[in-house]
Amino acid sequence: CIRDSPETAPPTTNDGGAAVEYALPATDGIDDPYFPGLGNGGYDVEHYLIDLRADPAGNTIDGTTTIEAVATGDHSSFTLDLRGLEVATVTVDGAAVDYTRIGEELRVEAPLVAGESVTVAVAYGGTPEPVDDLGDGWQTGWIRNAEGTFVASEPGGARTWFPANDHPSDKATFTFRITAPAGMTAVANGELTDTIASESGDIYVWEMADPMATYLATVVVAPLERVEHPPAAGVVLRDYLPPSYRGEAPDSFQKTGAMIEYFDDLFGPYPFDQYGHVIVSGFPAALETQTMTVFGDAWFGSPFAEFVVAHELGHQWFGNHVSPTTWKDIWLNEGFATYAELLWVEHLYGPVAMQAEAASRYDDLRSTSHALAGDPQPLRLFGISVYQRGALTLHALRDGVGDEVFFEILRTWVSRFGGRDGSTDDFIALAEELSGADLGDLFESWLFTPELPPLPSP
Repeated sequence: CIRDSPETAPPTTNDGGAAVEYALPATDGIDDPYFPGLGNGGYDVEHYLIDLRADPAGNTIDGTTTIEAVATGDHSSFTLDLRGLEVATVTVDGAAVDYTRIGEELRVEAPLVAGESVTVAVAYGGTPEPVDDLGDGWQTGWIRNAEGTFVASEPGGARTWFPANDHPSDKATFTFRITAPAGMTAVANGELTDTIASESGDIYVWEMADPMATYLATVVVAPLERVEHPPAAGVVLRDYLPPSYRGEAPDSFQKTGAMIEYFDDLFGPYPFDQYGHVIVSGFPAALETQTMTVFGDAWFGSPFAEFVVAHELGHQWFGNHVSPTTWKDIWLNEGFATYAELLWVEHLYGPVAMQAEAASRYDDLRSTSHALAGDPQPLRLFGISVYQRGALTLHALRDGVGDEVFFEILRTWVSRFGGRDGSTDDFIALAEELSGADLGDLFESWLFTPELPPLPSP
């Protein structure tokens, strides 16, 4: 993390002519305990307009991202997260301004006035460079594959393809205008609102009208076919599939509607208007990109595909609608989505089968070295403990407070914190509020103690 020296900038004037002293540039990080360089202080983003032309053959992008934000303090300058790529111009409220590149930060030399809106437009282009945030060889960001390109950005890959306040605590709405070459389709989050023919290819306009964390933003450019499914609980269901699927969605995708109707009863109404999946090659995972999960084709043929579908759908409530305050709170994403898998097992096969599955996962934890679910550290951010011990924390909570209170806790978590972020402390406080019980020992033993506590018996 690079911080500017605490020098006082020369006074400037606001519209009323009174002198305003911007004591410091805005910080180039928000002090996330795991990734202190991600995110930026001084402003909250309200909307991103990402207008890009994609060239999968050359693996390049070029265009403009326009950011509408509100200043949270008086500052002489501010920063955006941006890795690589060549910046052509930066404007603030329509006027060109100076800028500097410092590592993976783009410092914009323009003042912010607390409470005032600001519009920043960055024109840029080049070849996006995926990033290995965890140091384990896993690349995130804008990724080239055999058919085209796709985006999977968790935790910090958004900065590889657009300038951003790249942290889940600053959520915003999005508009995507993606120009795709002839024969290719551009898929993104939210609703496809327009397709515009142009000389350089069709422009696909997608609107994500609900707040979204930057790491959940996705764009896939490839030969793809849209497949519609009957709506479920008022939710539009659509998948984007490679031509080899001949318009037939995998069986596991076709169960999504039933899953939404089931989870609606447990978690509260599905939080968005649309949902679906886009299948890509060269991605040995699935990522819950908001309303449009990116699914690696390697999953199909696996007996676990259905439960991966349930997991990623569960994230739409837990992780997407309610996002983590910091990356240390990641169990609130992965533990909850993993528990959604167990709930789907219970729905299909009954509580005895669900308890047996929980016991099997508990045995897996006992036989492996694992991190603390509530404080896994960056190298184990996506380790077994975050997923399985996080899920079993909820299993223990359900056993301790009973079904009625447990599901009230989940629904209230979604309704109270939806559209913004929540922390582990927030969730513990809510659970104690609604249960009327002191749950400190339960959460301490499951989230923050190396020794596994006993698994609750049925």
